[in-house]
Amino acid sequence: MQWSLFVLILMGQCSFCLCRLYEYHFVEQNKSWEEAQTHCRDEFTDLAKVFDMTDMKRLSDLARNQGGAWIGLRNQSNVDRKWLWSLPGVEFNANETEWVGGEPNDVNHPENCVMMKNHKWIDDHCHRRYPFICYDENNQNKYHLINESKTWLEAQSYCRERHTDLISGPTQLNDEEFKKIELYKFVWIGLFRDTWRWSNGSSFSFRSWDPDQFIDEGDKKCAMTVSNGKWSSDECSNTKPFFCYDDKLNLIKENKTWEDALNYCRRNNSDLVSITNPRQQGWVEEKAKQAKSPYVWLGLRYSCPLDLWFWVSDNLVCYNNWAPGNKTEDCDIAVAMSAGDEHKWFWWLEEETHNFICA
Repeated sequence: MQWSLFVLILMGQCSFCLCRLYEYHFVEQNKSWEEAQTHCRDEFTDLAKVFDMTDMKRLSDLARNQGGAWIGLRNQSNVDRKWLWSLPGVEFNANETEWVGGEPNDVNHPENCVMMKNHKWIDDHCHRRYPFICYDENNQNKYHLINESKTWLEAQSYCRERHTDLISGPTQLNDEEFKKIELYKFVWIGLFRDTWRWSNGSSFSFRSWDPDQFIDEGDKKCAMTVSNGKWSSDECSNTKPFFCYDDKLNLIKENKTWEDALNYCRRNNSDLVSITNPRQQGWVEEKAKQAKSPYVWLGLRYSCPLDLWFWVSDNLVCYNNWAPGNKTEDCDIAVAMSAGDEHKWFWWLEEETHNFICA
């Protein structure tokens, strides 16, 4: 009876996975972008990086929709343009592409956005106008062909306001439901490339440019929020208030067993990290990339008495990122995330040793 009650309590927590791995701070001091960066690094972790629309709302609420505040995104024109997917958490893999022969050719430089015809990809100028495909993760009908001609940024804004995002990634593009849609004309998809990078070097692909205000040329190389919550760009020497973030994750670059890692975190007033949604997965991935071991322990283990996986924070597994075929059920096993590649989850005997992340 006690075990049954415990399980019911745990199951009730699937809807309340609200722990935050980072905090934002709005600083009402006018500084240049580089001065703001220095301030954030001295007082917190760095200038704010943003993972998705939920983070956007947190920034907006924090500043009460005040516009003209720096965030940690800057155009580094000396770096190569990098292909990214519009939907947060979907990583670009050059081995999973469907380019038309000879593409991407960047023939009318810069061709930084991608359209599709007959399910094959072509790069083009982002300001060209085409219909587009939206993805809706909360609807049984996931894919929506919108027969309105818009620029790529306008299409992205439309999809985010009415659905989830522009269609993004091979999982969606190879979905049999999507492949049934006949595409005899050009349509935008959620693939783009740019030279904008976050202050701390993270690879978050999320961008939320205002189609009416964003200028990706000249000296306007630093990103800022505007009054509608979206982003524009300005000269980095101009002074504005700014957003910092404070990282609550601590990567321990020592190899320990799972139990020793758990005890280490708890002795230092924290816990092995729990991941209960894609946003947290993305932030933990960035931290795991710095590990000195191929895997990092997470706070997930299998309970033989309860016959279920659960986090040390007492949450059930509401979200997962298991490597294919790797989920199993056995005593004395816990989970570690791969530090590279796709950052999938793998089970390991608790006696194995890895780096680990406290939160």
